[in-house]
Amino acid sequence: MTQTLVDVMRKPTGRRKVGGMSSLPASGLQLRSLVTSAGTLELSLVDVPTPAPADDEVVIRVDASPINPSDLGLLIGGADLTQATSAGSGAVATISAPIAPNVLRGLRGRLDESMAVGNEGAGVVVAAGSSDAAQALLGKTVAIAGGAMYSQYRCVNAAMCFALPDGITAAQGASSFVNPLTALCMTETMRRDGHTALVHTAAASNLGQMLTKICLADGIELVNIVRKPEQAEVLRGIGAKHIVDSSSETFMKDLIAALTETGATIAFDAIGGGRLAGQILTAMEAAANAKATTYSRYGSSTFKQVYIYGGLDPSPTELNRSFGLSWALSGWLLTPYLQKIGFSEMLALQQRVGRELTTTFASHYARVISLADALDLDTTRAYASIKTGEKYLINPSL
Repeated sequence: MTQTLVDVMRKPTGRRKVGGMSSLPASGLQLRSLVTSAGTLELSLVDVPTPAPADDEVVIRVDASPINPSDLGLLIGGADLTQATSAGSGAVATISAPIAPNVLRGLRGRLDESMAVGNEGAGVVVAAGSSDAAQALLGKTVAIAGGAMYSQYRCVNAAMCFALPDGITAAQGASSFVNPLTALCMTETMRRDGHTALVHTAAASNLGQMLTKICLADGIELVNIVRKPEQAEVLRGIGAKHIVDSSSETFMKDLIAALTETGATIAFDAIGGGRLAGQILTAMEAAANAKATTYSRYGSSTFKQVYIYGGLDPSPTELNRSFGLSWALSGWLLTPYLQKIGFSEMLALQQRVGRELTTTFASHYARVISLADALDLDTTRAYASIKTGEKYLINPSL
């Protein structure tokens, strides 16, 4: 059974030797999320054993792990943080929050199971198994997307590790997977689906800025949709050309003009709920009809695609059906797409990320916090709000 930190503090943890290599602590802290069948979210730190690595494995001291929106889905579990309460303080704090019955129904697969959180991160390999691949990583700073990264120590197969270039810190390499590969795979999807330009929403995010830089470098026309004027200024500062503000009274007019100029017929929507996906399809139809020479009662023959890949707005997606019959709205996830393109192509994308970690794929964080900080109620509410420019980084080693 997993022990709580309170239990561990009652006895010494000790250290042990691992296969003649440098010593490892017997255990380390890990952030856990539990959704109870009674409808309560419980966040806490637990103490978990640090495993000795098998022949092909390494143990990483995790020094940096970002809080991505995809992490928050598992961490927060749809709980209402406005009604959250906390008990204890520091490393022995716990947070509890209610989950509405309609949300709880969608969480049946994880009820009463304490779950480790954190998709990706980076740190130093402090122990390695006997294989050549594992030994080659000993002492190196590596990035991994191995799950359970909000942990002080993580044991993974050496093949999962991406050795960071010399001079790149764990903080710089912590976001080497989710956002960079998502942005790159958006442009790959565009090409494979036969489109020539694309649209992106919530475009001033870390991911959105990466996508802007990729499109500028690769000569791809990109229409950026933002929600505030100051977000548009961020994108202009890095060279973005087509920017439309969904809060503007002229939003649809501006969007149609940008789509007419670029010919974009595929969009990646991070918002999910509300009218935006339907508005994009409507604007794509209007842009297509602006160039049409004949009328069709079925709408334009131009195929229009919107992929929803996020859920910043959890409300229902609204479609007004004013965009003909040649269109599609579907979900899009990074992991299935990577499985589709195969290991060799994924490796090529990862190598590009490595070459451009401090330029195209540089991530910016509003604050670096410890595991204990992650259980401060005000801090939890802040990082869970998913505001542009306010991304948090956890350093479990603090």
